Amino acid sequence: QVQLVESGGGLVQAGDSLRLSCAASGRTFSSYCLGWFRQAPGKEREFVAAINWSGGSTYYADSVKGRFTISRDNAKNTVYLQMNSLRPEDTAVYYCAADIKWGAQEYDYWGQGTQVTVSS
Repeated sequence: QVQLVESGGGLVQAGDSLRLSCAASGRTFSSYCLGWFRQAPGKEREFVAAINWSGGSTYYADSVKGRFTISRDNAKNTVYLQMNSLRPEDTAVYYCAADIKWGAQEYDYWGQGTQVTVSS
């Protein structure tokens, strides 16, 4: 089992950058693939980015490709989401999630979320 805690959210202006972090408990962090998701008010939760166990493979939603970068540090049990060129439509609660499987449709473990607000 793994517990996830996100941090790094905040209020920024369009065009700014922000880096989210997600710290995981447990000694088996490297056994999990990690994903970032987001949910805007009145909308369904959507996939943002994912990274495999070693960090050697990543994939992104088209809406963030080229602007966001997911990475992980297995020594620190942490996954990151670097967000550049932020837009108002990136405003959402961002969640990290973990699953044993790569490409999982449903992740087993979730954090509590961190709010990102981008003003125009």
